[in-house]
Order: sequence, then structure tokens, then C-alpha cells
Amino acid sequence: MQPTVKPKNPNFSSGPCAKRPGYNVADLQLDTLGRSHRSALGKKALGLCCSETARILGLPEGYRVAVVAGSDTGAVEMALWSLLGPRGVDVLAWESFGSGWVTDIVKQLKLPNVTKLEAGYGDITDFSKVNFDHDVVFTWNGTTSGVKVPNGDWIPANRAGLTICDATSAVFAMELPWDKLDVITYSWQKVLGGEGAHGMLILSPRAVQRLESYTPPWPMPKLFRMTSGGKLTEGLFKGETINTPSMLCVSDYLDALAWVERIGGVQATMARSEANLKVISDFVAANDWISFLAKDPATRSNTSVCLTLKLGDDQVKQVVKLLDTEGVACDIGAYKDAPAGIRIWCGATVEATDLQALMPWLSWAYHKVSA
Repeated sequence: MQPTVKPKNPNFSSGPCAKRPGYNVADLQLDTLGRSHRSALGKKALGLCCSETARILGLPEGYRVAVVAGSDTGAVEMALWSLLGPRGVDVLAWESFGSGWVTDIVKQLKLPNVTKLEAGYGDITDFSKVNFDHDVVFTWNGTTSGVKVPNGDWIPANRAGLTICDATSAVFAMELPWDKLDVITYSWQKVLGGEGAHGMLILSPRAVQRLESYTPPWPMPKLFRMTSGGKLTEGLFKGETINTPSMLCVSDYLDALAWVERIGGVQATMARSEANLKVISDFVAANDWISFLAKDPATRSNTSVCLTLKLGDDQVKQVVKLLDTEGVACDIGAYKDAPAGIRIWCGATVEATDLQALMPWLSWAYHKVSA
């Protein structure tokens, strides 16, 4: 029978993601609107984006944080264009965005000594084959496959190369071994439910040393430049952005960080995401017509949860459309390059009670379409 209880918030998109519980745009501090981002007021707000991020995440001493253009993609490409070249590169890919970094490195930068370690949707690469004398580029969580890195044990502390990690759908939801990561990128619109267009770039001292000792042979777009005269542009990591940011989005991000602090910090946001995953895990265990795309339970994402159904591709699309029409789940279709299925965002801003309300609707839609 058709369920009667609907999720209070049907927004399960994997980006932009649901706003935090209790969010009200009217509560944002808006004194920066209409002001220059280079004013004392503007720089203070942007500086807080950097310093509060470092404090709340518990970054190691010496790690620097910058607000950059182009969302997570902009942050990753800043790192690739600025840092790669002096060593060989191992690039790991098991979904769309990882494959995108392969394209950047092989076809755009045209680097000569590149090893591609790739796996299909649902699987993950063999970490034992990674050469850490090379620079290593990888996603922590495959947003389009629902496959995540289970831990950082495979990364040595005494590596020679840099580790460049696209962690856009992992930061604030998964335990990250900061001391083993030299570049970390993410975007506001994922786990914290912030707004799009801005990326966060985190650099270790080892990454800074590379920036100050190596000049790439290719032209560097202004938006990617992090050094001047062979020295790091320190102001970039104190809120002096390269181009003009949205101060409204800045205020929104600071609001999200304050929410993280109020509920108990990163441990609390990780716990909320794990609790959300458990709702779906319990449902999958009880129903043989739905499965995780990620084959190994240890690699199952607790943010971008990707599922397959025992239906044809067109039938899966019917399920997605039916749930959207009923107003119980918006934007849950699988990514365009991924196998047919559904993708349910389970980041910290999603309430477990909404997922619990959604599960009977999933069952109803499946049986309605399969009949």
C-alpha cells in the first residue's frame, strides 16, 4: 500500500545538498553584503572561513586553508596545474570525477610518466600497487559510485611524493588522516549543505615546499597562481581571495560551520552521516531487490549512497520520477555516467527520520513499477 508518512525534507540530492536542520536564510549575518571582499569586514569574514575550517577540522600545525574559485573542481585543478611535473604521477580512478583527473593529467597537462590505476563502478583500485615515489592523485569518496577509501593505512608517512586528495564528499563526514594528505579539496555544497561555486584548498607544509621550489613549464592562469617571486602568496590563506567571492555564500558557510560547532564538532557530523547510512543498510539487508553498488562493505560511502535495483534501466527511471512526483525524494537518480540506479545523499545535514520515512516509499515505488 502507498505509505502515508512523507519525509519532512525530500531533498536527497548529492549536490547541492540539503541545508542544515533549522536553516533559515534570514538568520545569516549579512553585514558584508554590498561591501568589498577586500574591506576589513570582508577580509575578516573570509579569514574566518579559513581559520575556523582549520580549527574545527583539527588540521595539523602548518596546514593552510584557502577559499578558491570553481568549487571543488577549481581547487583540484589549482593543485594539479601548480604542483605536478617534477615527479611521476599515479592517478587512481573508480568513478567519474577520478576519471576526470586522469583526463586532466594525461590529455591536458600531457605529463609523461603517469600510471593509471583504475577500477569499475562498485570496485576500488588496488592500493598495494601505488608508487609513493610518485605524486598520487585520488578521490577519497567516489561521489558518483558510492565507493570510498576505507582508511589511510595504505599511505606511508615517509612518502617521497605528494598525496593530492579530492575529498569533496568526505570532509566533515569521514575520518581523514590529515598528516598523510598533502592537498585536500572540498566544496561547501556537499556535507555542510552550503552554496556552490566556491572551493576549499588545504595544503600541507610539504605541498607549500613544492610550490616554492618548483615552477611549472606551462602557462599558469591567474586563478591558479599561488606564488609570487617564488614565495607562497600567504594572503590567499588568510582570506585574500584571487577573485571576487559571493559574500552571501561566505556568510552561509560560516553559518554551517557554527552549526557543526553547536552539535558537537566533526565527530557529531560524522556520526550523523553514519547513522543515516545505517537506515539504508538495514533496509537493503531486509529487501533482496535492492543492493549497494559498492561491493565491499568497508568501501561503502556514508554520504553518496549508490544503490541498484532489480529493474531495467527505464524502470529505474520510472521509480525516480514516481518518488519525485509524490514529493518524497528529489534528485535521487544515479549520476549520468554511472550504472542505472538511485543515489541518496546521507551527509550530516540529512535527518535520519527523513530517511526512515523514505524507505517504505522506495519499496512502494519498486513494487508499483515492477508490477
